[in-house]
Amino acid sequence: MKFAITSKGDTKSEELKAIIKQYLIDFELDYDQEEPDLVISVGGDGTFLEAFHTYIYRLDKTAFIGIHTGHLGFYADWVPDEVEKLVIEIAKNPFQVVEYPLLEVTICPKDGGENDRFLALNECSIKTAEGSVVLDVEIKGEHFETFRGDGLCISTPSGSTAYNKALGGGIIHPSLESIQITEMASINNRVFRTIGSPLILPKHHACDFRPIYDKSFLITIDHITKNYANVERIICKVAEEKIRFARFRPFPFWKRVHDSFVADER
Repeated sequence: MKFAITSKGDTKSEELKAIIKQYLIDFELDYDQEEPDLVISVGGDGTFLEAFHTYIYRLDKTAFIGIHTGHLGFYADWVPDEVEKLVIEIAKNPFQVVEYPLLEVTICPKDGGENDRFLALNECSIKTAEGSVVLDVEIKGEHFETFRGDGLCISTPSGSTAYNKALGGGIIHPSLESIQITEMASINNRVFRTIGSPLILPKHHACDFRPIYDKSFLITIDHITKNYANVERIICKVAEEKIRFARFRPFPFWKRVHDSFVADER
């Protein structure tokens, strides 16, 4: 089996990376940064997102696993003290593959040029530096509302525990192939009205966001932000691709939620 390792870059993560790499090579596994079957992320959830986007071209062939070297990571389910156990598991035992849905974002320019297509593991956010975000929201080709406010967050089920949760969105189990649209400080008064509630869309429901005014938008895909002008529409839907996690032991979603947000120190 071929493997690669990504690291947060701090001293602790780099030391663990070197140890894991040497152990797995000693077990006669091949280190291959270009075409790995398994990517090991050493750091935190930010490092895991980096690993996902680094190997986004191999999602159907590569599985991911995380080791957290700081605070509890939502995607990283192994700790440094378990490195030797993990190495033996990787070297000796086949892993179970668990798939989570992703978000597909397509940005269409007004000039008819080539569309930009992205995949997000956590979320996409739409903001602007030019006043309020004003968008017509269409669901399955039908006008739903005109949104006015600070912006919108469109999240995956696994990303529902990140920015979406901070905005008051609901937590969705990743077995549900869906996306969630959550408002950021929407304007609601006698003149303007939005639903004022997160929307959860199933896989076969695409959502189009069409700008009302000629503004530039700050569009963030996970941790990557780009500025777009002359946007015709932004299409969001559940992607056909999925992320593949390598599991050597159970890692229940609701236990992760509990441990991340409500566990006490008993």
